[in-house]
Amino acid sequence: MSRPPRPSPGELAILRVLWRRGDSTVREVMEVLQEDGPVGYTTVLKQLQIMTSKGLVSRDTSHRTHVYAATLREDETEQSVVADLVDRFFGGSAGQLVMRALSGGVSAEERAEIRAMLDAIEQDEGADP
Repeated sequence: MSRPPRPSPGELAILRVLWRRGDSTVREVMEVLQEDGPVGYTTVLKQLQIMTSKGLVSRDTSHRTHVYAATLREDETEQSVVADLVDRFFGGSAGQLVMRALSGGVSAEERAEIRAMLDAIEQDEGADP
């Protein structure tokens, strides 16, 4: 099974809007993106058209104004991007990715969250027959 295409930074910004707001028109996406700086309507429209052809979003043309929706959930996209990162940069080793991420410094709160996640994983593995 092939992975969905990895979104570019601009595409990811649009996907975040769609995940947060739900199905949206070009103008609605543009208005949210403009909170971080100027962006043009035609730029957002073109990006959404490209994303539609890549399968990152779907377009509902049943109304006068087209409505766009993300085709994958946020967690599915995150998983795909992380899997690609692990494959391309860390030779398939998730452990190497984690070690590199942790080498940059982690707060006590983040360490506690990581420990809790690892404990939960170990408990789940211990429950398997």
